[in-house]
Amino acid sequence: MSNICIFIRDRVNCFQKVCMAGERGGCLCDGYGREKEGKNNKMKTLQIKNRTIGEGKPLICVPVMEADAADVIREITYLSQSAAEVIEWRVDAFAAFRDYNAVRSVFEAVAPVLSDKLFLYTFRTKRQGGEAAVDAETLNDLHDLAAESGCVDLVDLEYFEEEKPMRKIRSLKERGTHVVASHHDFEGTPSPEVMRMLLEKMCVGGADIVKLAVMPKTPEDVLALLAVTSEFHAGNPDTPIITMSMGKLGNISRLCGETFGSCMTFGAHEKPSAPGQYGMGELKMILDAIHGSNER
Repeated sequence: MSNICIFIRDRVNCFQKVCMAGERGGCLCDGYGREKEGKNNKMKTLQIKNRTIGEGKPLICVPVMEADAADVIREITYLSQSAAEVIEWRVDAFAAFRDYNAVRSVFEAVAPVLSDKLFLYTFRTKRQGGEAAVDAETLNDLHDLAAESGCVDLVDLEYFEEEKPMRKIRSLKERGTHVVASHHDFEGTPSPEVMRMLLEKMCVGGADIVKLAVMPKTPEDVLALLAVTSEFHAGNPDTPIITMSMGKLGNISRLCGETFGSCMTFGAHEKPSAPGQYGMGELKMILDAIHGSNER
């Protein structure tokens, strides 16, 4: 909660940054999730490789949660020929993540099979529901290693865990990678006002994509997340958004991104990375059916 409190305390500073971002063509919100007057809000989709992010059917992202290097390489190779459109390597599950040469070796091994897939590099810290605790220096080194690998398209950055997140985003983007600014709440679903502010803060920070995952206690929590998603998507057409309500209660949120604006959804192959994930094949069938219905 401390990070959220700090964020609310700094709300006035956020407004100033919003104005600066608007001049750069960035986040279009005015600090309350509303569109700025006088802005041309025609959507500019994010293009990476042969994928369009931010319109139509959500991309299917499948996490790789293996601990051993050989298993990581095997799973990524398998997924490169699967229905997955994005492959996420969850490095916090990798037993040798502190061995930078071992991490580099995985990058070198999988690079040849990733020409047609987006590759998302994620270290989910223990504080954000991940598998491992890590010091800031090691985490920073791992992010830099990913950005410099030549095969990573997207780096997940836990925005509110970073001391200077805007500076880190700039640094990663200068190295040629795109950034997903993320925040995860496994304890509950914040109020709509707080969820809006979290998304706006990440948007203003310069992220290419913003991501928010929350844990619902009631069906109304799920509806609140979907409403905030739709509002942000409408007000910030140049910044794709990923949202999900986790667990069984929130699994509908993993299916309706095309309606509410979430551009990516996470499915499982061998090991799910979060509660409520559908199997990859089942997820593809459902998304295809929804998309086909929308096209009629």
